[in-house]
Amino acid sequence: MSRRLRTPAVLALVLAASLLAAPPATADDLPFRNPALPVEQRVSDLLGRLTLAEKLTLLHQSQPAVPRLGIPYHKNGTEALHGIAWSNDLNDNWNQKLAAGTVFPQAVGLASTWDPELIRKVGSAVGDETRGYNAQNPALWGLQVWAPVVDPLRDPRAGRNEEGYSEDPLLTGAMATAYGKGLQGDDPFYLKTAPVLKHYLAYNNETNRSLTSANLTPKLKREYYEQAFRTAVKADAATGVMASYNLVNGRPNHVNPDLNEVVRSWTDRTLYNVSDAWGPHALTDVEKYFDDKPEAFAAVLKSGQDSFTIDGSDSGPLVTHLTAALDRGLITEADVDRAVGHALTIRFRLGHFDPDGGPYKKITADVIDSPAHRRLNRETAAKAAVLLRNSGTLPLRSPTSAAVVGPLADRLHSDWYAGRMPYEVTPLDGIKERVSDVTTGTGLERVAFRHLDSGRYITATGTGPDDNAALTDTAPTAASQWDVTDWVAGVSTLRNAGNGKLLGGDWRSLDTDDDEPSGWYVQQQFALERQADGSHLIRYAGFENAEGWYGLPDPYVTVTADGALGLAPKAQAARFAKEVVSDGIAAAAEQARKADVAVVVVGSHPWVHGREVHDRDDLRLGDGQRRLIEAVREANPDTVVVLETSYPVIVDAPTLLWTTHAGSETGHAVADVLFGDVNPAGRLTQTWYGADELPSILDYDLVKTGMTYLYHRGDPLYSFGHGLSYTTFGYQDLRVRGDQVSVRVTNTGKVPGEEVVQLYTHQQRSRFRQPVKQLRGFRRIALAPGESKTVTFPFRRDDLAVWDHTRGRWVVEAATHDVLVGSASDRIRARTTARIAGETVPVRDLTRTTRAMDFDDYSGVEFADENKVRGDVVAGSAGDWIAFTGASWGSRLTASVSSAGGGSVELRRDSPAGPLLGTLRAPATGGVYQWVTAKAAAQAGQGDLYLVFKGDLRLRDVTLAR
Repeated sequence: MSRRLRTPAVLALVLAASLLAAPPATADDLPFRNPALPVEQRVSDLLGRLTLAEKLTLLHQSQPAVPRLGIPYHKNGTEALHGIAWSNDLNDNWNQKLAAGTVFPQAVGLASTWDPELIRKVGSAVGDETRGYNAQNPALWGLQVWAPVVDPLRDPRAGRNEEGYSEDPLLTGAMATAYGKGLQGDDPFYLKTAPVLKHYLAYNNETNRSLTSANLTPKLKREYYEQAFRTAVKADAATGVMASYNLVNGRPNHVNPDLNEVVRSWTDRTLYNVSDAWGPHALTDVEKYFDDKPEAFAAVLKSGQDSFTIDGSDSGPLVTHLTAALDRGLITEADVDRAVGHALTIRFRLGHFDPDGGPYKKITADVIDSPAHRRLNRETAAKAAVLLRNSGTLPLRSPTSAAVVGPLADRLHSDWYAGRMPYEVTPLDGIKERVSDVTTGTGLERVAFRHLDSGRYITATGTGPDDNAALTDTAPTAASQWDVTDWVAGVSTLRNAGNGKLLGGDWRSLDTDDDEPSGWYVQQQFALERQADGSHLIRYAGFENAEGWYGLPDPYVTVTADGALGLAPKAQAARFAKEVVSDGIAAAAEQARKADVAVVVVGSHPWVHGREVHDRDDLRLGDGQRRLIEAVREANPDTVVVLETSYPVIVDAPTLLWTTHAGSETGHAVADVLFGDVNPAGRLTQTWYGADELPSILDYDLVKTGMTYLYHRGDPLYSFGHGLSYTTFGYQDLRVRGDQVSVRVTNTGKVPGEEVVQLYTHQQRSRFRQPVKQLRGFRRIALAPGESKTVTFPFRRDDLAVWDHTRGRWVVEAATHDVLVGSASDRIRARTTARIAGETVPVRDLTRTTRAMDFDDYSGVEFADENKVRGDVVAGSAGDWIAFTGASWGSRLTASVSSAGGGSVELRRDSPAGPLLGTLRAPATGGVYQWVTAKAAAQAGQGDLYLVFKGDLRLRDVTLAR
């Protein structure tokens, strides 16, 4: 047994001596270095050679070398969401070090291909380039990659929408599996890279993300929120999961026992689970869930996380807190060994301790941005494009002239989780390769802001951080003119015409020293708010204004007594006249009038109005971009709108092609589709809703909110799975035979094309609320004109299982299912039915102890933590209720309750206001984690039973014995 290290001075010496690897002081023939031995034996041998202090450092994201054993430094967490993106240096952990490899389309675009085999190739290319960077600098570019993101895209307003794949769990799981398999490589043991799935669990809002709790019913948790994680882990396409910042049912996910008890049950492989950045500190610093760090860090370790992403490259605080936890008996050395064993297992699979570094060690930097990867990128970006509408303008038929206009016509943008593009092909570039006479323009209005009180204009004074914008010019010069890009929801960037830099809110002052929106707080965002008298207020929309410490939650541009510009509350906002100096919209319309065809390239900016930590409150394309589209369409009926966004956006155009921000090859891919070299077959992976029809982003109950195609009953702008083609397809001979469904698909048009054949089902009758329809399979197929293919899907009985919360298990009900095949969730081309043998869920027997969380319906209640380790309960107050429907119960009520102040629960039949059957008095227990048993008499019966809360209390379980 290794000796504990207790003194900080000795600890500091050990850490300082092990920052960099030194030649091993032991022989190379130690058992842990022998690749012929089972990995379990190698891990055990190495664990036995490590001191406790050394083992504790291996629980950190930045793992110091152990020179005496020849163990090199290792860093977790290279970002590789859609290409190798960035990492942090050992000696400069607070600044991103960006890669310059292949930047593929954003993740939501990758999924829009509906092509798992293609996405596996993309993952493999990213894995190769990660190895290439690792060969250059292994201390910077670690081989544990934090990708893919499999959070289901439940709500398009979520700031991190572009990081995920789909609102559908089956499609998300398929894409995550494909990308993860590609990242890992094909060796049965060794890993090219070690992918980690983000973020477990139910993490789809950024607003107060460390304080908000996702209310999850047991049914939705298993059927929806867990499913994509389970799919990828079961397929051995991931080596671990990352805990998310949010809480689920009142318990922070950084101490979610599922990480051990559920996630690890999905595979026989060893998983290496990690925290998100700073997440363990949030348990005490923000969430106040634990009283001190040793208690919190011990809970993180025991919940199933093996790596702490905290304190940059400094593992010292972690070691200090875990050493204290050991001394207090909160954890044991066996707990440490278990987690370190998980870490070492993955490092062995990465080849870290093999004499030759394993089979993937031979990959060099030559693969980075290789010609093959450029070709793959172009193919992927083209296959990801979705034709939303087509008035007949597409494909373009050899125009001799084109007007290519819009704020994104000649610009590409990457996002927070992308590296630098080594080259850029814009839509303008791609079209110029095909059309000799091309005119272009940004289609932006150039304006000047005249302060109504002084008559002076907002003017840039330079490009340095101390060159503050000021009210100086009395007539507009280039320095006081601004190009307005109105992105989404009225949030704009203002680029100075004189120096080409963006106006930014530099910590209460204004300056122009930035080329693009950037930084954690993105201080280059403003909203121009027109007043009733025609004047404008300029609201500052930088991300820091949402932070509690900023102290100015609603800042506006103001003018101080001495004439300086700054930011202040709205009551002190200055009024400006917005004077249009030159009308880029009119200029673009004139260009379009003279051209054979017009292409308007509009969309979002990945850093503006929503990103990590910031959700969106509006999905409408900015007014300036909408007016540009309208003006160009009026000038030239042959207008194509290319929409580049990271999320669904509300915009109207007769011919509309959508792509996400698609990386270096965006322009080639867009041109390939516009001119028909690629027949579009991308499909939407999310429902595109209309305005004003979305519930609170904090409500995770899809069944009640009607979110996603699974439960939405309205008419969206575009449905899940939607996408058009330049050809047409016929569907014939749909059959269900045994455990498979087959359908013949024919290209009935005149050009080759690809169709994404989608299989859905709907269970006609059920004990439980069923989705409107649910995706069960998909295939992307290529067909020549007149060609037919029979597409076959597996249709296994077990795949139709639902979670029976009344008995706590998966069940296949005896039922008839509609079997639906088509090209989108709202475009079903063939249908039949299938009778599935199964069981009938019996009447609920409430004479047995029933968890309160296993209700059938509810209103008002919240779901809470039974204690700080495990268990979910119902928390209710006056008028809240839960219901058990189709139940049978007796007259002797026993319940487990907790309450700080006491309360009661009324039992009512048929409705919350129905006949009173009994009242359970809940005493004050002294705290929400203090549980007592309460009893009461009730009237026995059968039917629907409602438990109505009076006062504040928590309910763990109920028994109504006869």
